[in-house]
Amino acid sequence: MSSSTPTIGVLALQGDVREHLAALTGAGAQARPVRRAEELAEIDGLVIPGGESTTMSKLAVIFGLLEPLRDRIRGGLPAYGSCAGMIMLADKILGGRDDQETIGGIDMIVRRNAFGRQNESFEAAVDITGVEGGPVEGVFIRAPWVESTGSGVETLARLADGTVVAVRQGNLLATSFHPELTGDHRVHRLFTDMVRAAL
Repeated sequence: MSSSTPTIGVLALQGDVREHLAALTGAGAQARPVRRAEELAEIDGLVIPGGESTTMSKLAVIFGLLEPLRDRIRGGLPAYGSCAGMIMLADKILGGRDDQETIGGIDMIVRRNAFGRQNESFEAAVDITGVEGGPVEGVFIRAPWVESTGSGVETLARLADGTVVAVRQGNLLATSFHPELTGDHRVHRLFTDMVRAAL
């Protein structure tokens, strides 16, 4: 694992795994799917993709991944969550199932499906702190938003109405939207640089 080309896994239980693998490769990382707990020892960073957060949390329990994921992230493993991945990295969620578990790590409260149903999906230009070259195109699909954050969380992006849609806390990054669907790899490059800095 060289510092110039970090190995970044994509949690491959459910969701848009292939698109994240392609975006990470485009951002200069060595990308690989992660399905088993032992594979967590072989990566420098982890992407938790969009998908369905309740299904993802159930599968993480079934595959024996939830506790190992929590341990690695508590131990400093850089992680980036998009859409459902943002929900998985939240310490608290609103609108989830009563038994829904998260990996946690970011001191925030996130509301599931905050923008509405699938047919209310939309795209918006999003200015993100730390991403140069103008706004990125944010694809919002049954997306969450951030209701509130603790003092250690940095807000990186808001929509025009003030809604928080991207945050960072230490080695953890989360967006409400899907940058992996646009062909613009700048958010993945930001995360890849975070992983390099943590090596």
